[in-house]
Amino acid sequence: MYQHVILSIMLAAPLAAQAPATQKPAAPTTKPAAPGEKPAAAAAKGVRTIEIIGTEDMKFSVPTITAKPGEQLRVRLTSKGAMPKIAMAHNFVLLTKKAVVTDFVTAAMNARATDFIPPDKKADVIAHTGLAGAGETVEVTFKVPTATGDYTYLCSFPGHFQAQMKGTLTVK
Repeated sequence: MYQHVILSIMLAAPLAAQAPATQKPAAPTTKPAAPGEKPAAAAAKGVRTIEIIGTEDMKFSVPTITAKPGEQLRVRLTSKGAMPKIAMAHNFVLLTKKAVVTDFVTAAMNARATDFIPPDKKADVIAHTGLAGAGETVEVTFKVPTATGDYTYLCSFPGHFQAQMKGTLTVK
């Protein structure tokens, strides 16, 4: 009987030791210059990290990001909540200026097999993450477009864009 308990503890110990590495902090560990931005350490390595939290109220914690043309950005999205992933998940999708946002979101509703990134609209996507369920973190690193202006980012999970889970990347 005790063998099962000891075996369970032995199997769980490595998983517990790995948990901090796979779970990202809810907020940046350093005080950001702007909400969600970590310019100091990441910028020194050429990549600036933007920490975003998505919750069950279907809003991004960072509704605006400002970047320089050609800058390297890493967007790290952490999903908070208790609902199962099939019912509530979030992603980060950065669209081109030419993308028709409503057309993209409408097509995304029927693209569950591809994490709500419609295959016929991939040309409209600059960068995207996979889906993050409650307690999960996903990230994407990309080069900011060189053309200045505003770019829409959104969560393409059905209904989330309509609930205002979107933001603007301003390149200047």
